[in-house]
Amino acid sequence: MSNWGNRVAAELKNLNPKNLGRVGVLLGGRSAEREISLLSGNGVLQALLAKGVDAHAFDPGLQNPAEIGHHGFDRIFIALHGRFGEDGTIQGLLELLEIPYTGSRVLASAMAIDKVATKQIWLSNQLATPRFDLLRSNSDWKKIVDNLGLPLFVKPAHEGSSLGLSRVNQLEELPAAYELAAKFDSAILVEECIVGAELTCPIVGEGDGAEALPVIRIVPPLAGYDFHHKYFSNETQYLCPTGFDQALEKEVQTLALAAYRSLGCRTWGRADVMLDEKNGNKPYLLEMNTSPGMTSHSLVPMAAKAAGVNYDDLVLWLLLQTLKTNPVAGARK
Repeated sequence: MSNWGNRVAAELKNLNPKNLGRVGVLLGGRSAEREISLLSGNGVLQALLAKGVDAHAFDPGLQNPAEIGHHGFDRIFIALHGRFGEDGTIQGLLELLEIPYTGSRVLASAMAIDKVATKQIWLSNQLATPRFDLLRSNSDWKKIVDNLGLPLFVKPAHEGSSLGLSRVNQLEELPAAYELAAKFDSAILVEECIVGAELTCPIVGEGDGAEALPVIRIVPPLAGYDFHHKYFSNETQYLCPTGFDQALEKEVQTLALAAYRSLGCRTWGRADVMLDEKNGNKPYLLEMNTSPGMTSHSLVPMAAKAAGVNYDDLVLWLLLQTLKTNPVAGARK
């Protein structure tokens, strides 16, 4: 078991679930990732109930979010993904209601979901991330290709789970990729393609106390790591350990930690990374997830298991952080 795993066991050993009070699990929501959030949230809910926590589901996609304050929740586990759940909006509401919650606060959540803002912060901190540009309907497609090369990735700037994502291998494919992404967002990112292994590194904690969990290597089928293969297919392979040497895994963990801290994240997150096989497997940051998935195919539970922490204990520990992280002003005890 890892050092973090030992600390989790020690912190949970003498925990009385009753001390967590009445807990709301936010799930579902209104984003394009609603289906996945329902899977994550129901997993979290069942884990908390199994641990003896007084936990209750709340779906802000079906219920008025303003009603959260009428349910007597002492703290909230956010299992929402995407807009209106991972973008700072629900976090702002909870701060106004003075209810402690899991995950990053308003500013970090808003920045992390914006891929352009995230890249700008990483670049200002000299953290490696693929070169990029913004696409518009009147963009000079040839100029984009001349600048970034081929292949390229086109994606909505504020969506996750590979929604609206396209790989562009030829100049002529750019307009169609733009149109697909524009169905999800008005801000469209085009990014150079880093060719190599795809990794992900979960982070837990806050500030100087944050630490990286084991790195996972994602080996998708030839069809690619799309929405289906992320959440429903058994074709994608996940390797933990990755098969790379420990020095490279440590380099990825160090980069992920720096990325997490630069955005001011807390509780947990997951940095997605590509290795540039043409440049000695140099790691490049793709994005930061501040409300990672908690489904049967999700990667944070996978890394936690490799560190010696099972799913139910992971969920309880994440909720426990609402007792320890910097509380919202005037938050109820």
